[in-house]
Parts: sequence; structure tokens; C-alpha cells
Amino acid sequence: MEFDPESFAVTLVRAMADAVIYADSHGVVRFWNSGAERLFGFPEAEALGQTLDIIIPDRLRQRHWDGFNKTMGTGESRYDSGALLAVPAIRKDGRRISVEFTIVPFRDDAGRMQGIAAVLRDVTARYEEMQALRKKAANL
Repeated sequence: MEFDPESFAVTLVRAMADAVIYADSHGVVRFWNSGAERLFGFPEAEALGQTLDIIIPDRLRQRHWDGFNKTMGTGESRYDSGALLAVPAIRKDGRRISVEFTIVPFRDDAGRMQGIAAVLRDVTARYEEMQALRKKAANL
């Protein structure tokens, strides 16, 4: 049996525990794996076709869209070189969580931005632990 890299990639991305989301140049969700379902609580069928607003807290939306639109327009992001970002996110049930993620830009043959994929992981427990330790240290 010969190794098929495309089949491997599709199976890996669909089944991995981390959330994998792809949004087109308008911020519309076009791919949502099972990890994203677990992390955010939205089934794939409900997330597809929605904007990223479904996972962005209200108070951060303007900042997000300003950066997103700038990246789509210029093709440049300070985060597309493997930088690990940490931000709050929101689940379907309204619970706020902390996530870390990396992005991968997708460009057409002419180099124009077509969308962005993100690989996300829930770090809420670690974030809350760090906050508690900071508070404890501040009280010493």
C-alpha cells in the first residue's frame, strides 16, 4: 500500500483533537473539524457559513475584524510565521474560554489572500492557574 499524503492530511485535520478552522477572506467559516466542535460546542453544520463572530467575544470583535481585514488586504500578518497567540474566545453555551492558536494564511496563485486556517487549543485551566498564582504572588 502506497502512502497517500493528501488522504493522510485530510484524515489528520478532520480527526485531530485540536480545533482546526478555516475562514475565507470575508471571515466566513468554510471548514470546522471535530476538534472545533468539541472546543466551541457548535456542530459543523451549524458553524459552516457563519462568520468568526460565533467564537469571538463581543468586546473583541472590532479589534479582530480590523486586524483580519488588514491581513486580507495586505497579505501580511505579524502572526503568520508560526507565532503562538493567546486570546479569549466564546463557546456556543456562552462560556468564555482561553485559547492558544497558530494561523496559516492561504493565498491564490497570484499571492492574494484567500483565507486563513487556525489550529486552536483550549488553555483555560492553565490560564486560570496562572491568574491564581499571580494573585497569590501579589498578596505576598
